[in-house]
Amino acid sequence: MTRRSRILTTLLLVVVAAVGALGIALSHNSACGTAPPLAGGVPTMKAAVYRCYGSPDVVRIETVAKPVPRDHQLLIRVHAASLNALDWHLMRGEPYLIRPAMTGMGAPQDVSLGADFAGTVESVGKLVTRFKPGDEVFGGASGTLAEYIVVGEGAALAIKPANLSFDQAAAVPVAALTALHALRRANLQPGQTVLVNGAAGGVGTFAVQIARAMGAEVTAVTSTANLDLVRSLGAHEAIDYTRQDFTREAHRYDVIIDCGGGHSLTAVRRALAPTGIYVSVGEAGMGKWIEPFLGFVTQPVVGLFGKQHYTGLLVNNLDAEGLASMRELLASGQVRPVIDRRYPLEQTATGLRYLETGKVRGKLIVSLN
Repeated sequence: MTRRSRILTTLLLVVVAAVGALGIALSHNSACGTAPPLAGGVPTMKAAVYRCYGSPDVVRIETVAKPVPRDHQLLIRVHAASLNALDWHLMRGEPYLIRPAMTGMGAPQDVSLGADFAGTVESVGKLVTRFKPGDEVFGGASGTLAEYIVVGEGAALAIKPANLSFDQAAAVPVAALTALHALRRANLQPGQTVLVNGAAGGVGTFAVQIARAMGAEVTAVTSTANLDLVRSLGAHEAIDYTRQDFTREAHRYDVIIDCGGGHSLTAVRRALAPTGIYVSVGEAGMGKWIEPFLGFVTQPVVGLFGKQHYTGLLVNNLDAEGLASMRELLASGQVRPVIDRRYPLEQTATGLRYLETGKVRGKLIVSLN
């Protein structure tokens, strides 16, 4: 072996060792920690927490300090929150690549769970002008699987529509805004044809209704048991994926919103109009490493060959403007939340186990009334 070969071999071994060490560090799960002691006299509340990564068994209901609002914040008593795929990813710490920047190495830095809610304003900071105590509100925040949360006045927050219960309003923010922004990214126009794959899920049920409200002709793809549901939400046509493959049919769609996966981009191309737009919402593969991100790499490449456009959307940042738009659709009755099951806070782990099955119709709600 020449000197150059020895150097290259050594460098290769170093790189392999470094990658292996990084993989071990990223995938390492520390033991579950214990709750820190609370100072005497501190107001408390119940909250769902996870002090290590793992299955729903790591989720506990603990007594923690009740938050105190700052001058620009509201203290909200949470009546209901929903469970989202985001909670699953945080709980598992997967894919591992999210840990360094988002959740924490070995164990979560932020032990709270929950991303959307509905509740009543209990108190406001002295700089808050848009809301007042007693207002019934809904929106997005961090750590909403708790009896109380604090939310900034400028966050994704709105007055709850009077025609919605707290449970229904809590089902809206993450799922509905994800659907809304997926359709906006596709630049959906009245009269266009849109196919929603995975139409009976949390995002899918909203996507069907919002697309219909935007004047599109909607085709919903779901299982046999959910055909009547998606039709009741306004789908013009319902396809049973157990009996029919939409990618092998003659019809071509202007927009495809893919919430369910199960098809390659090559197959999807057959179902998309020559200038159509495909938007994947999340990833069907719950891989631990790079699998959930592969679509965001391959989609632009596929889009280079022709005039079709391919893009993806993960959990979207909640925004006040989008929530205001959803409030109008909800108040007018054009959109209604679909709720599969409700759980008390103490059964949050049970709800997360059901979420993992992938069989949820609409949304799962944690009720704290």
